[in-house]
Amino acid sequence: MTAVVEAVRSDQLHELLVKGGVALAVMALLSVALGWLVAGRVLAPLRTMTASARRISADNLHERLDVAGPDDELKAMADTFDAVLARLEGAFEAQKAFVANASHELRTPLTLQQTIVDVTLADPEASADSLRAALLRVRAAGQEQERLIDALLTLARSQRGLERREFVDLAQVVRERLPESGAARVETRLESAPVLGDPQLIERLVVNLTDNAVRHNLPEGEGSWVSVWTGVDAAGRPGLRVENSGPLIAAEQAEGLFQPFRRLGGPERVRKRDGLGLGMSIVAAVAAAHGGRVRATTRPQGGLTVEVSLSPGGVGGVVGVG
Repeated sequence: MTAVVEAVRSDQLHELLVKGGVALAVMALLSVALGWLVAGRVLAPLRTMTASARRISADNLHERLDVAGPDDELKAMADTFDAVLARLEGAFEAQKAFVANASHELRTPLTLQQTIVDVTLADPEASADSLRAALLRVRAAGQEQERLIDALLTLARSQRGLERREFVDLAQVVRERLPESGAARVETRLESAPVLGDPQLIERLVVNLTDNAVRHNLPEGEGSWVSVWTGVDAAGRPGLRVENSGPLIAAEQAEGLFQPFRRLGGPERVRKRDGLGLGMSIVAAVAAAHGGRVRATTRPQGGLTVEVSLSPGGVGGVVGVG
C-alpha cells in the first residue's frame, strides 16, 4: 500500500509539474502578446506625435499636433508642444515684420536722397543756393538714417543682455538728461534710485521716455505738462515714472505701444514721421535686460503714464499695458 501510494503521488506530482509548466508557458506567451498589443495601442499616439513633430520646421510652423482623446498625460504633452509652436510662430512672424519694417525705414532716407540728387542734377541751371539746399536736405536724410541705425543697434544690444554693470542713480540721470521742455511745464520729484546695470542703456531708457513725453504732448498754449518721478517702491525696487498730458489715446493703440515701428496716431502723424517708432520698444528691452518691468497706462484726460520698475541686480522682465 505504501509503495502504491508513493507511486500515485509521484505520477500526480509529475503530471502537475508538466501541466503547470505548459500553462505557465501559455500564459507567458499570452501576456507578452497582450502587453505588446496594449503597448502598441498606448504608444500609437506617441508615434504619431513624433512623426508630426519631425515634419514641422520653420517653413510650416502653423501646423499643430492637434491630438484628440482623453485628457491624459500624452494629450497634455501634445497641447504643451502646440503652445510652444504657437509662441515660436509668433516670434518668427514678429521677426519677419521687424525686418520688413526696418528695411522700409532704412530705405526711405536712401530713396529721398536719390530723389533729391536726381532732381538737382536734372536742372541745368541750378544755382549755388539750390545746390546748397539740396546738399542740406541730403545731409538731413543721412542724419535721420544714422539715428535709425543707432536706435536699431541700441535695441539689439539691450535684447542681447548686459555686458557691463555699474551702479547708476536714476535721479542723477534724469537731472542730467532731462530735455529742454519748451512749451511744456516739467514737474520733477527725484529721489535716489540706485540701479546696478549698464549706464548707457539706463541713460537711453530715461532719454527715450522723457523725450517722448515732451514731444507727444499738447500744442503750445494748451497747458501741456510733464511729470517725472524717481525713487524706490515698498519692495525696494528702484523705479521711474513719466506722466504727460496729451491727446486721448485709444486702448487698442496703446496695446502695441512697445512694438517696434509703432507710432500712435493717424495718417497725419505718420506723414510727419514724428520719431522713429523704436523709442518705447527700446525702453521695454532695456527694462527687461535689467530685470525690470515697464507698464503704460492711458489717462482718461489724455496723455500717458509710463512706469518702469527695475531690479537692483536681477535679470528677466515684464512688459504690460493698462
